[in-house]
Amino acid sequence: MTKTDVHYGDYLQLEKILNAQELESDKQQLHAHDEMLFIIIHQAYELWFKQLLFEVDSVAAIMQKPVNDNSPELQTVVHRTSRMITILKLLVHQIDIMETMTPMDFLDFRDMLRPASGFQSWQFKALEARLGLKYQHRFGQEYYISQLKQAQIDLIKQAENQQSIIDLLNQWLERMPFFEEAHNWTNYKPVSDISNPTEHIFWEDYQQIYINSLAAAEQSNRDQFNTIFTKDTPEAVRQLSPRACRAALFIMLYRGYPILQLPFQLLNSLLEIDEQLSTWRYRHMSMVHRMIGSRIGTGGSTGRDYLKGALDKHYIFADIARLTSFLIERRKLPALSTEMEKRLGFK
Repeated sequence: MTKTDVHYGDYLQLEKILNAQELESDKQQLHAHDEMLFIIIHQAYELWFKQLLFEVDSVAAIMQKPVNDNSPELQTVVHRTSRMITILKLLVHQIDIMETMTPMDFLDFRDMLRPASGFQSWQFKALEARLGLKYQHRFGQEYYISQLKQAQIDLIKQAENQQSIIDLLNQWLERMPFFEEAHNWTNYKPVSDISNPTEHIFWEDYQQIYINSLAAAEQSNRDQFNTIFTKDTPEAVRQLSPRACRAALFIMLYRGYPILQLPFQLLNSLLEIDEQLSTWRYRHMSMVHRMIGSRIGTGGSTGRDYLKGALDKHYIFADIARLTSFLIERRKLPALSTEMEKRLGFK
């Protein structure tokens, strides 16, 4: 085959991109200088949302298959979630550029945008859904797709009907055999006095060590421990099962072992994604309050109040973050059996 030369501008389709900024203020012969900045920033956001969705889909495709805990596939998952974190940090910093526009600069063209609104970004809603934000956990359920075109609604519904990253994470954690391999615990020596264990011996031992480490004001954590690690609760309350939570906590506790390094990095990456999304929401909310105060959004939302509600409620990986409440000091960690140490090392 004869290779055709590739030209920079043609490859990037720059003619389309650089001619995709049409100022509403110019159409009305009321030129507003900062409208160009406003358009370009939001176009850049949508391009990055597309890349984030591309990365999420690739991660989900890998995790839908059985993934070895120390494999190139898991390394790829960790690498791509780390890339997502870097992109999200960039999205947060883009708000710094947006804030070079003053409230009066924005008012020069704001009313010309109605009813368009960032609330109509279907890609961001699809991204939240692919990560694991379910409809029943959303703030403002009654109008979160009310202003979208039917084709966009269909895309969001398709994203909601797919297995999300949190769903796939739950499956991956549940199949980890730490507590099912009885032969690896035969020489385990519990620290606590356990006479008639009803759970796995390690788990009974760890629970007692944890309870003994609580301050007087923290005794309510005793009941929370049982709720999170041993009791099934409705899906509306949690997204990780007790079995998955036990595996995740074990990974956090013993992450120093080689085979648990990548699993720990994955859990940490998902927490960082949540943190960056939260930071982006907070910065967005603060910017909106600075720009329009208590006025409603151009799309009819409650503006800052809606963003505040989403900030408070839209934590996707909260079940992972909650586990840090149940860690103990490293020096109090139960020593694993020789067999288990071999299981977690490199052979």
